[in-house]
Amino acid sequence: QVQLLESGGGLVQTGGSLRLSCAASGSIFSIYEMDWYRQAPGKQRELVARLTGGDSTNYADSVKGRFTISRDKATNTVYLHMNSLTPEDPAVYYCHFGARNLLRRPVDYWGQGTQVTVSS
Repeated sequence: QVQLLESGGGLVQTGGSLRLSCAASGSIFSIYEMDWYRQAPGKQRELVARLTGGDSTNYADSVKGRFTISRDKATNTVYLHMNSLTPEDPAVYYCHFGARNLLRRPVDYWGQGTQVTVSS
């Protein structure tokens, strides 16, 4: 059974940096996209960053120039490098893989979420 294990969240001061990691355990046939979403209290979950199988990236306007998504293909790990954090960034951050399982069927995998808190 595939699980996405997140790490790296925590408390940081405004202007600080964090790196989130999300590693897949188990076997996956292929991954066509890796994403980071976030959800703040009382708000809908929003897409923060996307990395496709072709290595193209997309970012929410609110994080462009501050956040970078990257991956390690060998370990099926995706990272979110967050710089210049602001009081608008606190949320629970979730990783997501759009993938095909060993039966070649499309599957959505989600991490358990990691809390990011920014203090002023």
